[in-house]
Amino acid sequence: MQIFINDWAEILSEELNKTYYQKLREFLKKEYATERVFPRMEDIYAAFHHTAYEQTKVVIIGQDPYHGEGQAHGFSFSVQKGVDIPPSLQNIFKELKSDTGIEPPNHGNLVAWAEQGVLLLNSVLTVRAHKANSHRNQGWEVFTDRVIEALNQRERPAVFILWGKPAQRKAASVDTSKHLVLQAPHPSPLAAYRGFFGSRPFTKANEFLESKGQDMVNWRIPD
Repeated sequence: MQIFINDWAEILSEELNKTYYQKLREFLKKEYATERVFPRMEDIYAAFHHTAYEQTKVVIIGQDPYHGEGQAHGFSFSVQKGVDIPPSLQNIFKELKSDTGIEPPNHGNLVAWAEQGVLLLNSVLTVRAHKANSHRNQGWEVFTDRVIEALNQRERPAVFILWGKPAQRKAASVDTSKHLVLQAPHPSPLAAYRGFFGSRPFTKANEFLESKGQDMVNWRIPD
């Protein structure tokens, strides 16, 4: 089965043959066979399928998928339609309205952003049900480091939106002379009031893209 359906296949093909990834694959086979794991196996790489390498304009980095039933579907911060909007995403929508005037949608599915070139990337792409960080240090971090490295090496500039210390450490090596790096506290209720609110990432990202001759992101999400 082909894991990637677009230009990520060429970019990441070597990773799939490396020892760490083969160990990760065996770990996941066992986990999916014996545990409740999110997202569904067919959705692990959904963010890549919806946002091709050459089309990536903005990268929003999360930690690991939501671990509640029916939430995770392969995109950082996003949840399936019909699922309660998590507190961090509620705060993202509050900042979106404050920054741009855009009214939040009645759901938390961010695929509309992904289809415009916003790579919604988690550092770790799978998790056991109700056990946050349960798939940490199994190889995913190495894989997603390679994703960031590949985007950093690309000639066309991108915007990296880094919310919270883990995301900021994850993309610490991004070349800021070429790409725009926007850092702020995490949007979780515990941290959002320390500088996430008022950081205006959506407007800043679009101003940068426009200055580089790229199409801006329409941050409005249809209901």
